[in-house]
Amino acid sequence: MLLRTSLRSFFAHKGRMALSLIAVVLSVAFVSGTLVFSNTATSTFSKLFAATASDISVQPPKPADDEEPQAGDKPATVPAPLARQVASVPGVKTAIGQVMVGNAILVNPATNKLVGPTSGAPTLVGNWTDTPRNPVKITSGHVPQNSGELVLDADTAKKAGLGIGDKVRVDNATGQHPYTIAGIATFTTTNPGAALAFLDTATAQQVLLGEQAYTSVEAFGDGSRSNDRLKADTLAELGSRYQVKTAAEQKADNTKAIGSGLDFMKYSMLGFAGISLIVGGFLIINTFSMLVAQRTREIGLLRAIGGSRRQVNGSVLVEALILGVLGSTLGVAVGLGVAVGLIKLMNAIGMDLKASDLEIGPDVFVAGYAVGILITVVAAWIPARRASRIAPMAALRDHGTPAEARSNLVRTVLGVLLTGGGAGLLVLAGTADRAGTGGQLLGLGLLLTLIGFVVLGPLLATVVIKVLGALLPALFGPSGKLAQRNAMRNPRRTGATAAALMIGLALVIGSSVFSSSAVSSASAQIDRSVGVDYIVSGGRTGATPEMVDAVKRTPGIDHVTTEKDLDARFQLPDGKTARAGIAAVPPAFFSTDFRLPVKSGAVESIGRGSLGIGEGFATDHHLVVGDSITVHYAGGHTQVLPVGVVFGKDSLYGDASFVDFATMAKAVPVAGQPVDRIYAKAVSGADVGRTLTALQDALQQYPQLTVKDQAGYKELVQSQVNTLLYLIYGLVGLSITVAVLGVVNTLALSVVERTREIGLLRAIGISRRQLRRMIRLESVVIALFGAVLGTGLGLAWGVTAQRVLRDQGLGTLSVPTTTIVVTLVSSVVIGLVAALVPAFRAGRMNVLAAIATD
Repeated sequence: MLLRTSLRSFFAHKGRMALSLIAVVLSVAFVSGTLVFSNTATSTFSKLFAATASDISVQPPKPADDEEPQAGDKPATVPAPLARQVASVPGVKTAIGQVMVGNAILVNPATNKLVGPTSGAPTLVGNWTDTPRNPVKITSGHVPQNSGELVLDADTAKKAGLGIGDKVRVDNATGQHPYTIAGIATFTTTNPGAALAFLDTATAQQVLLGEQAYTSVEAFGDGSRSNDRLKADTLAELGSRYQVKTAAEQKADNTKAIGSGLDFMKYSMLGFAGISLIVGGFLIINTFSMLVAQRTREIGLLRAIGGSRRQVNGSVLVEALILGVLGSTLGVAVGLGVAVGLIKLMNAIGMDLKASDLEIGPDVFVAGYAVGILITVVAAWIPARRASRIAPMAALRDHGTPAEARSNLVRTVLGVLLTGGGAGLLVLAGTADRAGTGGQLLGLGLLLTLIGFVVLGPLLATVVIKVLGALLPALFGPSGKLAQRNAMRNPRRTGATAAALMIGLALVIGSSVFSSSAVSSASAQIDRSVGVDYIVSGGRTGATPEMVDAVKRTPGIDHVTTEKDLDARFQLPDGKTARAGIAAVPPAFFSTDFRLPVKSGAVESIGRGSLGIGEGFATDHHLVVGDSITVHYAGGHTQVLPVGVVFGKDSLYGDASFVDFATMAKAVPVAGQPVDRIYAKAVSGADVGRTLTALQDALQQYPQLTVKDQAGYKELVQSQVNTLLYLIYGLVGLSITVAVLGVVNTLALSVVERTREIGLLRAIGISRRQLRRMIRLESVVIALFGAVLGTGLGLAWGVTAQRVLRDQGLGTLSVPTTTIVVTLVSSVVIGLVAALVPAFRAGRMNVLAAIATD
């Protein structure tokens, strides 16, 4: 009977369930689509790695402390004779020396434009080898036969409009190297989006490595031994100096590397899917609360004929279960479309994934159904529990709502405690000395204030809406007064409806405050600290001496300074170690080019062989001027340096460390010091804009370089911040969409709930136009209520985030008033749009039929 009753009730109110169903579908689609995309990308690369990996790969020794390669670094290599040594291992059929580097770029000399992806997938240049599992095969032309020929992969050639006989240049830290395309190679497996270029082995060794060596030796067995046995025998032959990996280990390492790159996108999207689930939960709570209220007499009859509280509770939950199953099923299907969209998005930024290769694993269905069913049943449990507590006789008299005085008291106390506790944590976060501690307090404070506002929402609704709607009676007469009272009539429902919108708008405002502060802080630091007129960044290959000379020869340039960045490991006085970036600069860097704040010590000490560190780094590791630090560079180079100056926290360079060129040269050979940036200052009185144009023309043949003046550099910073901000806006848009559905659903159901009331209003003379206006104004007031709460929360979150990161570069607080105004105006528009359908339906009601409604 329970199932039959639930099914009849569900299908009798299927129209009223529609918007809740859409909320579940959208939330599940986001989760399942993200998982399908992630699985597809990982599977695509896994298949590529499995199809092309050698049985055994002998690679250079593992860098100390997993040091990351830097622009301009010389690739790690193994000796050329190692290939013959590996080939002699029993069970090895062939061993091939491979050269493959990612620190070179391809340039079309005819246009001076980059060939291949500019972001995302890499550009790989190496030697052509014939292996049993070559990922590409020659489909046009021939393999490189001399030092002037190059083979290019077909996908890259097509995108760049290149073919056999065209010129391509390979640029790396050693200079520019021109070649003619002799062959086109097509992938035998899925192309992940990388650009591949191949030279003959001798040329690849000379140009890419600078020595007769390989980046790895790839060995293929004869089938007589397992890969694990081959690895053991190879280690026995070579010793433990080199890394030896089986095909399975190569696949696992490569897949892990790809997975880590996709994790940020994956978890960010799942996080926002979680937000949309929470917002959808409010919609479902409202839907079932109103359905229960409308079925009060029906529930009373069920109780009167013997139905238990448990059965009434179960009846509502079964309806929720049906909604969850149906929504999850549709959501998983829609998620496939989301996955295809994500694939197209990634293809646009350099990857090459096929929508036909969608990987739909069991985890997609498990996660989709678990999320959809769980959120629906949990959200419906609250009104279901409330329904089961209605006394039979009270329900039959249509006064089924239990007294809420006690629950309001509990709600008030709990809401005040949560909100007060969250606000206290935000204050502590903003005053914390360490960014890490502040970040943890911010996260907890954000959660508590959000929950607190949700709990207090129904209590705030009466007060805030009374204020927000104060002008409605004066401006719109009876329609305005009725709209204000209708919004205040059921505070719990209004609070839940507004809470959904509040969450999305709070994220928008908080993100806007953070991004605006980041841009303003960076601009202020540039104005305060930068004395040079132009900044040239080296890109993937670093800056070469030829590039530096080209800058120096540019008309209108007064002087040029270079910066060399290296990764280092610091051995501290207390015996601990820390990874840090260290920049080698000349004395002019501090005297002319940059003005960095000094906390203690003297900048001049850097020129005398001392080390400059940031205040944050000094505080974290209890360092003061005079302490000695042992600096370990890549390649085993080491030197001991005294701390000569501690730079203030509000520095453009943050916690970067500095040494003099001459100091670094004592430990690291000049050839191992890649130039990362070039700074130039215009001659006094020169036209800065005209000189910038001349500088860009002088560096035109180096498309990997980024040339900016101070204004351009500010725009670059802003564009980088805006890219992340727009991504957040796009993702938050989903939760706002669900919130709008919530407003529509609430109004639509309230119109049904108030059918008799609407009929009476029409009977006593209110016009259809006034009725529609009343509903629109009610919607606007609810949306404004959510926007006001969201704006307050977002401002608190954004300001606290800026205070937490004030010593990490966000020293300037900037509140985007335009965004706030637009948000409030948008909430009015949201309210008007959400009310269109409910207002239209109310206006079309037959007066007599409405009055006669039971």
